[in-house]
Amino acid sequence: MSIALSSVAPNGAKIQQNGTSQQQQKTQLPNPFELEDYHILNKVYLTHVNDDEKYDKDVLFNLVSNIISGSSAQTSGTNHVVNTQVSFKPNFPALKRISCQMITTRGKAECAHQTTMWILQHLRGFSWDAKALITLAAFCLEYGEFMHLYRIQSSDTLGNSLKQLNQVQFRKVPSDITEIVKFLLQVFQHIIQWATWSAMGYDLEEVHSLSDAMQEIPLVVYWTVATIVACSTNLVGISEHVLSDYIKRLSGVVMRLKDHLENSKVQIERIDDYYRRLKESENIKGVVGFLRLLIQGNGSDQIPQIYKGNIQVRTGLEVFKQNYVLLFISGLDSIGDEILLLNSIYNRLQDNPQEVIKGFKKEDFKILWIPIVDMWDEVAKNQFRNLKESMKWYVLEYFSQLPGLGIIKNRLNYIDNKPIVSVINPQGEIMNEDAMEIIFQWGFDAFPFRKIDGDDLFKKWAWFWNLMKKVDINIEDVKRDSYIFIYGGNDPKWIQDFTRAIGNIQKNQTIKNVDINIDYYQLGKHNPAKIPYFWIGIDGRKQNKICHDRVDCEIQEAVKSLLCLKQDPLGWVLLSKGYHVTLLGHGEPMYQTVADFEKWKDNVVEKESFDIAFKEYYNTKLKEMSSSVSCAVNSSDVLATITCPNPTCGRVMEVTSVNYKCCHRDDQNSCCI
Repeated sequence: MSIALSSVAPNGAKIQQNGTSQQQQKTQLPNPFELEDYHILNKVYLTHVNDDEKYDKDVLFNLVSNIISGSSAQTSGTNHVVNTQVSFKPNFPALKRISCQMITTRGKAECAHQTTMWILQHLRGFSWDAKALITLAAFCLEYGEFMHLYRIQSSDTLGNSLKQLNQVQFRKVPSDITEIVKFLLQVFQHIIQWATWSAMGYDLEEVHSLSDAMQEIPLVVYWTVATIVACSTNLVGISEHVLSDYIKRLSGVVMRLKDHLENSKVQIERIDDYYRRLKESENIKGVVGFLRLLIQGNGSDQIPQIYKGNIQVRTGLEVFKQNYVLLFISGLDSIGDEILLLNSIYNRLQDNPQEVIKGFKKEDFKILWIPIVDMWDEVAKNQFRNLKESMKWYVLEYFSQLPGLGIIKNRLNYIDNKPIVSVINPQGEIMNEDAMEIIFQWGFDAFPFRKIDGDDLFKKWAWFWNLMKKVDINIEDVKRDSYIFIYGGNDPKWIQDFTRAIGNIQKNQTIKNVDINIDYYQLGKHNPAKIPYFWIGIDGRKQNKICHDRVDCEIQEAVKSLLCLKQDPLGWVLLSKGYHVTLLGHGEPMYQTVADFEKWKDNVVEKESFDIAFKEYYNTKLKEMSSSVSCAVNSSDVLATITCPNPTCGRVMEVTSVNYKCCHRDDQNSCCI
């Protein structure tokens, strides 16, 4: 420890070379008790240069602690064994000079302030914790010596001589000094705690309370040093500082520092817990383990509760074992559309749950809502309960900050409270970080909601919309959340009736209540010459050979369905939600479905989806009219390369006859999507 000192007078003032009287200088010194915190902060921070001066903090702290605790034990009549550090050699001249500067300071607050600033200036190269500890060590030279001589036995001639020389028998240490030095030791421990955490390199954006604590540290150090100076002058008996005034100011700043440190502890524990969970996430076994990582805390933290409706699930997270989980993660505000959408997905999962789609069984999928709320006050709790009532699926109730919020934000990319739906498989692996977009765009047809499922649906209809844009550029204005009817035909009366019926649905109060947007577009209305190009474009997609993959097969089915509808003498209709074509229908049953809206409008609310309710009623009308809406079958589609089943033959058999049946009588959806 090396401290450079300049020439100082015994009272702490620098020696004036120009003859200015010391009395004139003193009148210009500020009274620290009349200064606001920010005034002191400005003065103190100017004395701080850098933190590159080294000192043995641990050893020096142990020595100071031993002196303070040992002297306290003596005055209280208890025995206290202290540890000695023979290898440590503090810079005694530097400590003694600071000690002498303090004990020669006159008994005014202005003088204590001047000495405090002198000490801080000469410790300018040390860290903030070092400034406080070195000053406390310098104080312990005088305080420790006094307390040691105080307990000298009468048989100790040398000790008694020193005791008499120091007039210990006439100087009694006030009890408040004994209590204050113990308090100062506690204050230093707060300072060193801040210094330790600050040195660990935490991101101050994540542990912002450390930054808040830094605003208090210079003030804490100033009032710590000032209190030590006042105690020193009172100890030698040359002043009578009101130490309670110093402690009052110091305690106020320390209280704020403690609050920031407590908040820092919570934030640091949260960060450490996040990295622990992040490491554990690399070896997750099962979806239940993954969910525990997100929502279960450690120790005696409250246990998360899982509800389905108003019924608590007794098995808790185990209910999701061996299942795929759609994790709906959101705040509490503006999620009505998402709830309606997921309720419709839930309904489709419950409809024929044994059904297998793309190799996935519908009954293996469950939906869980995890709400993210900054402050769970009564308003938020009531809002949560109201939202829970509208959900048909599983809901997490946990009125605290989620322990795994960091994983949710960083692994699942939950940012800025934007709702997401993450898909987790039974092994606890993330199949899709956010399936919300494809669910909004494609609905249940995107099942099982992997990114590839959305990509396939886009590919399935991309050719169609590219063709539509060539026919009419205005079709580019299709909105993701709007339902659009695209229709055409050769019967002007059917066109007129259908257009009027769609307009009536648009104006219906039920549609307005559920906030559904419905548009309609008549192919070739403004330019009939474009109609042939549309059908030529569709016909050009037709293939008479084996398709390449599943998406290509689906495209071929869609092409055949459109060409089938073209033959309807009345007209044809395509219903799409955004760019997702959900239904291809014949003219008359489509018109009847639109015209009968009053009969099935309540299903829109019940099914929580306009297109699902529409398709259900359309299929009913289609079944009633199936004899009048058939399609011709192209004989080129008949498989003509069947080999003889006789193993001794193996030659291709000839087709001698083909039987045809109405495509709607056996399969009402054969011409529809």
